[in-house]
Amino acid sequence: MSNDIQLILPEIILSLCAIAGLMAGAYGGKDAIARPLLWIISAVMVVLALMVAISASSTITAFNGMFINDGFARFAKVTILLSAACILVMSEGYMKTRGLLRFEYPVLVALSVVGMMVMVSAGDLMSLYMGLELQSLALYVVASLRRDSAKSTEAGLKYFVLGALSSGLLLYGASLVYGYAGTTLFSGIITTAKAGHTSVGMLFGIVFLISGLAFKVSAVPFHMWTPDVYEGSPTPVTAFFATAPKVAAMGLFARVMHDAFGNAVSDWQQVVALLSVLSMFLGAVAAIGQTNIKRLMAYSSIAHMGYALMGLAAGTTLGVQAMLIYMAIYVTMNVGVFAFILLMEKDGAPILETTALKMYSKTHPGRALAMLVLLFSLAGVPPFLGFFGKLYVLRAAYEGGLAWLAVAGVVASVIGLYYYLRIIFFMYFGENDTDGLDQNRGGILGAFLVASAVIMVVGIVNMFGVEGAAALAAATLVN
Repeated sequence: MSNDIQLILPEIILSLCAIAGLMAGAYGGKDAIARPLLWIISAVMVVLALMVAISASSTITAFNGMFINDGFARFAKVTILLSAACILVMSEGYMKTRGLLRFEYPVLVALSVVGMMVMVSAGDLMSLYMGLELQSLALYVVASLRRDSAKSTEAGLKYFVLGALSSGLLLYGASLVYGYAGTTLFSGIITTAKAGHTSVGMLFGIVFLISGLAFKVSAVPFHMWTPDVYEGSPTPVTAFFATAPKVAAMGLFARVMHDAFGNAVSDWQQVVALLSVLSMFLGAVAAIGQTNIKRLMAYSSIAHMGYALMGLAAGTTLGVQAMLIYMAIYVTMNVGVFAFILLMEKDGAPILETTALKMYSKTHPGRALAMLVLLFSLAGVPPFLGFFGKLYVLRAAYEGGLAWLAVAGVVASVIGLYYYLRIIFFMYFGENDTDGLDQNRGGILGAFLVASAVIMVVGIVNMFGVEGAAALAAATLVN
């Protein structure tokens, strides 16, 4: 039992930190404690990420196989913890000036991160659901954190209602799988689910499970919540939605598909490939008409989840490695882009219309250049790091026997280039008919924006070791 507790120590530490913050907020100075609490929780997340990164490299299970600590889980946890810490630090200024920096905010983010860490380590349908719901319930609340805004309240409500529907689909799928496998443990399910020998009931269970998971990664046709929730939530919360939860959901998706149904790749491969191609094309086409930059980023995220699913659809070790590399690069790009969006202000009020960026390069040449690098990287233009992320998933799909999916990915990528180029056009060539955006000092946000852009350029040398770490992580999952 002591070994089991030791294995989930990072989750326990973060949970205790959140509970301590909750007690301090309830019995202490409430709003006065919010700022130090935000920094403390961010620091704890960074320390835990280092702790997880340097922990034992073997695969260990706890609680009779319900919790798995392997290379795959560690890679996902480090990405989740670091991205969540970055978003918390970035959000301080925005939340403070708009009266949203309450002690509940860092506490809820910490609890959702605990759920995400449980998700990527789940070895059982029960622990999977516990992690998923802990993450989801906290996210529903932070989406509607701005209580005096109809849009924010609507975002939280839509997310909650559709989230409940997806949880129902997932639970129904889990009950079918349990009924036909006789166990909720992934290690037991994998012996029952074999390619060509899987019962019809089990196949229905797999489809319902995939449907529930597809909602969490906002894959088409389960994407309908994404644009409204991205637009309605406070911008730092939107930035959080676009980073850590996406990594957790993709990690859980890969864990379920390979740990529970790894012997039946041919049974689920085409379903995941279909989700991938639909997401890529809908995300690319629907973003073209968007003028609100948060809605545009919502459709962009749908398209990017399509590319990540392409790696998963390959059903190979290379596919999982490609997916992990893609998600790590995607999160880094999004941190920079949302730092830029948080800097878009006029007379102290946030501006979200892309047309407001006309001739931005004249007043903010450094920020415009950093944003240009990030947008080109998001579009997959060489020689930036985003190009190599896309190259990995395309190669994985091709080598996994899904050449048609790789071709579709290239076509969708070319379509998606348009809306990124349009923002660049506004920044450098748009005719400025207004006073332009505020000349605010960048501070922390400017640092994140520049750091993210620099990583997209410098990272092409050796990807900062992410490539090797992803290869080891994929090898532990697909065996």
